[in-house]
Amino acid sequence: MGAFLDKPKMEKYNSHGEGNNLRYGLSSMQGWRVEMEDAHTAVVGLPHGLDPWSFFAVYDGHAGSQVAKYCCEHLLEHITSNSDFQSALQEENSIDSVRNGIRTGFLQFDEHMRSVSEKKHGVDRSGSTAVGVMISPNYIYFINCGDSRGLLSRGGAVHFFTQDHKPNNPLEKERIQNAGGSVMIQRVNGSLAVSRALGDFDYKCVLGKGPTEQLVSPEPEVYAIERSDEQDEFIILACDGIWDVMANEELCDFVRSRLEVTDDLEKVSNEIVDTCLYKGSRDNMSVVLICFPGAPKVSPEAVQQEAELDKYLEARVEEILKKQGGPVAPDLVHVMRTLASESIPNLPPGGELASKRSVIEAFYNKLNPYRSDDTDSASTDDMW
Repeated sequence: MGAFLDKPKMEKYNSHGEGNNLRYGLSSMQGWRVEMEDAHTAVVGLPHGLDPWSFFAVYDGHAGSQVAKYCCEHLLEHITSNSDFQSALQEENSIDSVRNGIRTGFLQFDEHMRSVSEKKHGVDRSGSTAVGVMISPNYIYFINCGDSRGLLSRGGAVHFFTQDHKPNNPLEKERIQNAGGSVMIQRVNGSLAVSRALGDFDYKCVLGKGPTEQLVSPEPEVYAIERSDEQDEFIILACDGIWDVMANEELCDFVRSRLEVTDDLEKVSNEIVDTCLYKGSRDNMSVVLICFPGAPKVSPEAVQQEAELDKYLEARVEEILKKQGGPVAPDLVHVMRTLASESIPNLPPGGELASKRSVIEAFYNKLNPYRSDDTDSASTDDMW
């Protein structure tokens, strides 16, 4: 479940890159959590002769960050080097074989982690979800184990998204009960909120059951989607700290609108994370955005509309501050609540007013004549 800080840690880790006709940007933020337990992978050009392939993933750790970090450092190698995956590359129609090779990589990796952990310091109790994509010249392989999520935007709409592995899903619940467990308050044995994960070895010790039959399974679901050069726009991989506050369509609409005002994918990723924080997310937040050549391009009209929106918001902040009068200006929460009660045209779809919170705060700090440098005007614990 995790403990919370008095104030969120808003510093971000960023990275970006390009290759294989793809561009990517990523952002991660600790947020309100006491620890940062997320990790990620972004590799363009894979080892073992797979230069035209790319791999991206987000790992959302729980009960510690050890497993998520180990996934980040070693999971890809276990996928690409196992014999099932290597054999699949030699086959002509290898889609199902590639999927099976990825599955084998996960199962072997999980068992490898258990043995390494036992040799070093006893079984580590942490675990991690994993959501990723392996992109070949012709196919996108979505890989999911847990409740992080990946989606593909194609032709201006959500074309595909992974299914969260939750204990109350019928098939997941059946496996848990067959292993002698129960689902209480939508958690495995009333404790763990995901039904599939890497690590979590306390939930993988039922005698007589194979690795995919345990209370918590390390088996990923792997989906193969044929690429469409003309229509594929972008892929989003994110932990549940993002999806807790934004629906699939909302996030896709928001990303599409941001790509029309900037081609800086780190900036777009940062805006996603900030917007989710201001929408009330209390978890660690990580997002990887991968763009295909068909992604929306910067539009002069959209850039102009964004500039006009910022100008309007600055004017409204000034009006609200002046209207209050007196020696003490209204706090930022009052300003946000006032704006939230109004009908403001051309707010970013999906992000709405929350996506402009940092812009409004900058205007507030600039225009507030009574602002004290040691006053915390941001007050992110009140999301208006």
